Amino acid sequence: MAKTDSDKKNDDNSGEQTTAQRLASMSASDKFLNRELSWLRFNMRVLEEADNKNHPLLERLRFLSISGNNLDEFYMVRVAGLRGQIDSQIDIRSDDGLTPSEQLKKVNLLAKKAIDRQQTTWTQLYQEMQQAGIAILDYKNITPDDKAWLETYFLGNVFPVITPLAVDPAHPFPFIPNLGFTMALSLVRRSDDKPVVALLPVPNQIKRFIRLPGDGVRFISLENLLQLFLDQLFPGYTVSGCGTFRVLRDSDIEIEEEAEDLVRVFETALKRRRRGRIIRLSIDSNMPQDLQNLIIARMGADRASVMVVDGLLDIAGTDQLITDENPDLLFTPFAPRYPERVKDHGGDIFKAIRRKDFVVHHPYESFDVVHEFVLQAAHDPDVVAIKQLLYRAGSQSQIINALIEAAEAGKTVTAVIELKARFDEEQNIKWARDLERAGVHVVYGFIDLKTHAKAAMVIRREGDHLTTYAHLGTGNYHPLTAKVYTDLSYFTTSPEIVRDLNKLFNYVTGYIEPVGMEKIAISPLMLRSHLIANINAEIEFAKEGKPAAIWAKLNSLLDPIIIEKLYEASCEGVQIDLIVRGICTLRPGIKGLSENIRVKSIIGRFLEHARIVCFGNGEGIPSKKAKVYISSADWMPRNFDRRVETLVPVENETVHAQIIEQVLAANLKDNMQSWQMNSNGNYSRIERGDNEPFSAHEYFMTNPSMSGRGKARVGVTPVSPGLKY
Repeated sequence: MAKTDSDKKNDDNSGEQTTAQRLASMSASDKFLNRELSWLRFNMRVLEEADNKNHPLLERLRFLSISGNNLDEFYMVRVAGLRGQIDSQIDIRSDDGLTPSEQLKKVNLLAKKAIDRQQTTWTQLYQEMQQAGIAILDYKNITPDDKAWLETYFLGNVFPVITPLAVDPAHPFPFIPNLGFTMALSLVRRSDDKPVVALLPVPNQIKRFIRLPGDGVRFISLENLLQLFLDQLFPGYTVSGCGTFRVLRDSDIEIEEEAEDLVRVFETALKRRRRGRIIRLSIDSNMPQDLQNLIIARMGADRASVMVVDGLLDIAGTDQLITDENPDLLFTPFAPRYPERVKDHGGDIFKAIRRKDFVVHHPYESFDVVHEFVLQAAHDPDVVAIKQLLYRAGSQSQIINALIEAAEAGKTVTAVIELKARFDEEQNIKWARDLERAGVHVVYGFIDLKTHAKAAMVIRREGDHLTTYAHLGTGNYHPLTAKVYTDLSYFTTSPEIVRDLNKLFNYVTGYIEPVGMEKIAISPLMLRSHLIANINAEIEFAKEGKPAAIWAKLNSLLDPIIIEKLYEASCEGVQIDLIVRGICTLRPGIKGLSENIRVKSIIGRFLEHARIVCFGNGEGIPSKKAKVYISSADWMPRNFDRRVETLVPVENETVHAQIIEQVLAANLKDNMQSWQMNSNGNYSRIERGDNEPFSAHEYFMTNPSMSGRGKARVGVTPVSPGLKY
């Protein structure tokens, strides 16, 4: 039978693969980067800021300290996970196709480079601090007057809490807790020349650096202080060798699903954390080799976990050297603005929200408005109920105090406390106890899901009906992080959004799966599929020849399903600009795969934390028709599958324009603190070329337009939709 024209056309295309088929045929390593290595590269960008001469000296030191703290946590959690998989012979491959052993080997190599770079940076900063009048003294060069003061300090603040421990058959090697800092010594007893090994475990409560009195800014490190008074700790002994070591232990927590009392289980788990297995043992290179070998053997550490450090142990502790006595060595102080929209209504937040939805941009605009939202609700006699999701609230939380006041005033208050907020579990348990005593209905959420969404509802009687006011945020209800994390707070009375939000609370408190959500998409039920539907729509617009674009701002991007969908969109001509601060396992800029995708990272004075996504919706970006969402979720499997998260549409015209034309546009335009990512996962600072210097952080600190009344807009020409690259 003769073939039709259609048959001939199908034959002609039979050798062509669809985008989905090409993606399926590609190897994992061609499509994805390794998560752990991507995180280490992020921390290297943080460390690079310690070398950035555009920052004041002590702020550079702060970046160094942050990089040290980040690396500690990475080992305690992520590397601990890899070690656990290896020990349990779990051969689960990463998205890029590596076994746990292969990943650990690569991680250790890159981490060693990072640690060496930290020490190089510390040496440089140490020299610059000396030149700037900040002295860090060596015990060998202490004056008699300083030694007299230090002896008084030592006897009053160190000697009573430090316990020398002999190590011999009669004295077993002691347990060194997580983050434990210890001095090890080889001693010789002068009375009989007998060799002795001793340890000086240092409690974490003792300062890493001790400030000396007198003119100028002068410090001495803890190990130098101990060296100065070893004769008082070990009278009758001669020191033949010494050095320090520091241990990091497994600090991840796993909870059995059948645990009946979640609080009790977490209190037990927190105690176990202090006794976790050794993940990294850092040893001072000055320690004699025989002493190193003894420490490694008696600690039970395998050689792969040992790092010999030529320099300062505990880089994270260098933040103790930052003082405010030299303001020229710090960032110029910044006072966040209080939102003009609220000021216009005499400080009445509910009146301001009734007038029109508004967004607050932290930390440029004060987080006090969020505190006031709950506090005014607590004091308002017309408020009948408050519902609050709390992931992190900090140790000095005005939100918690306001909820307690509201409950004591007779209002119905419900607080969802997430006990699985890593490293904040203990604080959250305390808040839960305090809230329960005040009469708050405290709910701990799901055992197998983290409640990571950030939301609050205030139900207020107005005339003969109830009005619900909502706050939805991209960040935590934490007063300290709100000063340095860039986040968005969205206030609304939208009936559709508050109905959805009420269903979300019912889901978390009563396990009632929501039906008929109108605006908000939530994880783990529908958030990923909602994003995919929007990406598919952009693909269809591109096929129809219409403008098709996606802008997104995230902390992390590593969900393989979303990444493959972005690849598909790129292959169909959708222009995609991603601002990903931290981990990104997508490979941008590969011809035939991701040539229409650009990825940049911003590292600077503030920590970029807001999650925002914008879809062109057939008219490109910026446009009034574009879809804008704010979210609590990064694009990671855990956020889509194992957490309760929100994706909230922003439809108010003013707020919509603020987010696209200011927040996203400024981040895309930034060329002062931005890094461009290449297809191999490496980053390079963005070159300004002929462009004017532009810092998103400086722009928002000086531009009042985000207060809700301003009209200023950031030029979006450099990132206009339709730009080919």
